[in-house]
Amino acid sequence: MAERQLRQVARWEKDKEDKLAANFQLANQHVTLNKQKLSSLERYKLDYLRQTQTVTDKPLSVDTFNQLHSFIGKLDKACQQQMQVISQAVVVAEQRKAQWLAQQRKRKAVEMLLEKKVAQREDRANRIEQQLMDELSTQRYIRNTLVR
Repeated sequence: MAERQLRQVARWEKDKEDKLAANFQLANQHVTLNKQKLSSLERYKLDYLRQTQTVTDKPLSVDTFNQLHSFIGKLDKACQQQMQVISQAVVVAEQRKAQWLAQQRKRKAVEMLLEKKVAQREDRANRIEQQLMDELSTQRYIRNTLVR
């Protein structure tokens, strides 16, 4: 493959890697955002429980107690659902990370191949230059020995 073509492939691979890195970053942000939501839910539940304890200094009716208990159950369920969302988001983030790292390896392999091609071209150019220099030296030597 020609150097120019390899450079183009390397650019494409770099663009793919950049997109996958951005996708991984978004997935991580999604995990962080959902963890913050869970934390907010848990804080709200804790605050609600504290408030109900201060209100419950007087006896509660059965209906009020059932309503409080039901609402706390809904908060618990919301927390569990948010934990499931977080675990799914973590799985997606890990998948995106794996895709990004695989693409990174692919890009590095193409770049390494490109570097090898450049080194080979430079070696060839150096050998040709050395041959020309050797030929020039030989011709000078022959001219100098014949002139004497």
